[in-house]
Amino acid sequence: MKEPLPTPSPWRARLPLLIIALVAITGAFMFRDHLSFETLRDNRAALIAFRDSHYLLTALGFVVAYIAIVAFSLPGATAATLTGGFLFGLFPGVLLNLIAATIGAILIFLAVRAGLGRAFADKIDAGDGRIKRIKEAIRENEFSVLFSLRLMPVLPFFVMNVLPALIGVRLSVFAASTFFGIMPGGMIYTWVGAGLGEVFARDETPDLGLIFELHILGPLLGLAALSLLPVIVKTLRKSEGET
Repeated sequence: MKEPLPTPSPWRARLPLLIIALVAITGAFMFRDHLSFETLRDNRAALIAFRDSHYLLTALGFVVAYIAIVAFSLPGATAATLTGGFLFGLFPGVLLNLIAATIGAILIFLAVRAGLGRAFADKIDAGDGRIKRIKEAIRENEFSVLFSLRLMPVLPFFVMNVLPALIGVRLSVFAASTFFGIMPGGMIYTWVGAGLGEVFARDETPDLGLIFELHILGPLLGLAALSLLPVIVKTLRKSEGET
C-alpha cells in the first residue's frame, strides 16, 4: 500500500508570488525612471541600429523584457507597447505586444492562483454572502465578463490579472479573454508607437490619452456592451423562470 503524498508547504506554493512581489517593489524604485517614453526617445538611434543588425534577437529580447514587465508588475508597460510599434511597426509589433502581454499576465495569474487563489476561492465557496454570488455570476459567464472588462479601461491591468485568479477562473478562459480583450487597445498604442519617428522629429510627446477620445472609446464600449449581451439575455431568462 502506497503512503499518501505529503501535503505541499503553503510557503512553497506562495514562493512565486512572494518573488513577484519582491521584484515588483524593487523595480518600482529602480526602474520607474528608466522604463519610460523618455528612455525610448534618448536611446532610439541605438535601438534602431541594433534592430537592423540583429532583428530576430531584438524581437526575442523585446518579448522577454515585455513579459518580465507584466509578470513582475513593473512600471513601463505603456512604454513597452510604444516600443514594440516603434521598432517593429504596426505588424508584427502588435502581435509581439499581444503575445508578450498575454504570457506575462498568465504568469502572474498562475502565481496568484497557486499562492492565494485556491484558498481564497474555498473561503468564498464556504460562505453565502454577496461576494459568493458575484463569483458565481462571473463563473457562469467567464469569457464575456472578462473580455468586457479587458476592453473597457476601467480596472488596472494588474488588477485584471489578479482578480480572476482569486475567484477560480479557468486558465484557458483567462488567456483567451486577455489576448482578445487587449487587442483593440494594443493595436491603438502600437499604432501610436509606429508613428513615434515623426513625433521625435518634431520633439513632441505622443498623445497617450488617445484611447479615451470619444471616437475610439465609443466603439470599445459598444463592443464591450455587445460581448455582455449573452450575459444579459441569460440573466433575464433566469429571472423570468423564477417568477
